Amino acid sequence: MQKENQLSRGLSGRHIRFMALGSAIGTGLFYGSAAAIEKAGPAVLLAYLIGGAAVFMVMRALGEMAVHHPVAGSFSQYASHYMGPLAGFLTGWNYVFEMLIVCLADVTAFGFYMKLWFPDVDQWIWVLGIVCFIGALNLCHVKIFGEMEFWLSIVKVTAIIAMIIGGVVIMMYGFGQQTEHPIGISNLWEFGGFMPNGIEGVIASLAIVMFAFGGIEVIGITASEAKDPEKNIPKAINAVPFRILLFYVLTIFILMCIFPWQQIGHNGSPFVQIFSNLGINSAANILNLVVITAAISAINSDIFGAGRMMYGMAQEGQAPKSFMKLTRNGVPWMTVLVMSVVLLLGVVLNYLIPEQIFVLIASIATFATVWVWLMILLSQVAMRRKMSADEVKTLKFPVPFWPVAPALTIVFMAFVIAILGYFESTRMALVVGMVWVAILTIGYYVGIKPRMNQK
Repeated sequence: MQKENQLSRGLSGRHIRFMALGSAIGTGLFYGSAAAIEKAGPAVLLAYLIGGAAVFMVMRALGEMAVHHPVAGSFSQYASHYMGPLAGFLTGWNYVFEMLIVCLADVTAFGFYMKLWFPDVDQWIWVLGIVCFIGALNLCHVKIFGEMEFWLSIVKVTAIIAMIIGGVVIMMYGFGQQTEHPIGISNLWEFGGFMPNGIEGVIASLAIVMFAFGGIEVIGITASEAKDPEKNIPKAINAVPFRILLFYVLTIFILMCIFPWQQIGHNGSPFVQIFSNLGINSAANILNLVVITAAISAINSDIFGAGRMMYGMAQEGQAPKSFMKLTRNGVPWMTVLVMSVVLLLGVVLNYLIPEQIFVLIASIATFATVWVWLMILLSQVAMRRKMSADEVKTLKFPVPFWPVAPALTIVFMAFVIAILGYFESTRMALVVGMVWVAILTIGYYVGIKPRMNQK
């Protein structure tokens, strides 16, 4: 299983923690949370707590494998070696496709965000500029990339902390109480009860909630470029899911204490609403700076993750060998170049196809995220089944509550995929996702397997 790993080990624990924060905290919190609240009401807090616990178990399963065997390609290679090459192929390309779709959305959003300040500049100029900038950044030594991601994520995290503190100030000192609605914890049950749309509303919100945590799995991909992975990967995995969950739950809790849950997201961004209540007139500019930073940070992390995944798959013969070409700094430059070109082509397509089709394609990202998590869990179970009792004792970062917790999490992830098919609004995401998996499977048997059998 071991292959020569030429990637440069330049990522410290600080870089890894903030890369994961940067990838997972973004549009899902700033805008997606409003849609989840609309479905579940205040009970969405339960959905985030349950989802957060499930994601933590996914990360512990990934952490067990990453510390035991840190490789480029991470969960794709684990799936290949413990469940077979088809499982690895599907997992890796599902992840790459997910990252491309998310990047495409964020790159396009960046162009829209810049229009607030520069309305006369064509949007495509900003899109071209950010793709070139992020591409160049990803070609630098991985330490420079990690440092940039650290500072981008700092801005985003600081904004969320400011929003939490601002919300507490509003609750304690009554800023904005000239509004016609009350402010306080009672808002959580005053408007139709804590679970106004019943348990079905909470279940319906799970698809959005789970997507909001997407991107956190980049921690596993950093293992092959981390300094001292046995120390830094466990630290990041134990700290980051808790912090992300804390940010999501605290922010949404405070939002629903300040505004009736039915109003959140209907009168502009919740961020703007909170800053406006504090008497900050430049709320729109502050929010714009935050979402621009969030978009750059997410694009940065996602190109890194997809590029390293393609590099690892090329090592396994599941992607073109050219993806293994490295710069003198130990960076896989071909994968960065391919990602950048696809993003530019994607932006052109985004102008040509109707918005409904783009939203439909983007919904595959939800399916792909949960698919990747499910494969991580199944790979860890398969790894354990192949290990003797003595080998299990040597694991340096074992999954807690084995085997009950991983089994329950696998059932939960399968349930989330089933939810996509149950509700009409997300049914097409499941259909498109399954068609995508079928296309990948055909591609594997036609193009990859014959080549592997010739070796």
